[in-house]
Amino acid sequence: MATTAKPKAAPKKAPAAAAAVPALPELPNVAEMLQAPAGMPEAFRDMAEKGVSQARDTYAKVKAASEEATDLIEDAFETTRQGGLDIGQTALDAVKANTDAAFKFAKEMMGVKTLSEAIELQTAFARDRFDAFSTQAKDMQALVTKVTEDAAKPVQDAVSKGLADLKAA
Repeated sequence: MATTAKPKAAPKKAPAAAAAVPALPELPNVAEMLQAPAGMPEAFRDMAEKGVSQARDTYAKVKAASEEATDLIEDAFETTRQGGLDIGQTALDAVKANTDAAFKFAKEMMGVKTLSEAIELQTAFARDRFDAFSTQAKDMQALVTKVTEDAAKPVQDAVSKGLADLKAA
């Protein structure tokens, strides 16, 4: 049997386009251009420096205002959180007082011997609870009003300060 030689594939050549890519030009250094303005007019350089200075000043003002706003929000949230805790504690105290009074009333009702004694005890309990509920409602209303005012105070102060600054400018 005779073997035939397989033809060898021609070596691949790199595409002509890849070999013809020119090197990228080196970019100029902006800082050097500002330091050594060979063809740059002095007025343009001054304008560029003023622009950079104004941008820095504006950034500093925006940063300071943002920090103040963040502090303001943190203060308002902390005041609101503490106020919520106070309201919750006041509500729990009222519930405890009302529950204690109800158990005391139930215990006293167990010792009643006559119907008139039960009616008298019931009337006294109802009057006492009405007065207690009225007092608790007034206390809760005063506390909620105080918490609301305390939470709004930092915002009101900031708005007043902002308006004063705006009038001064």
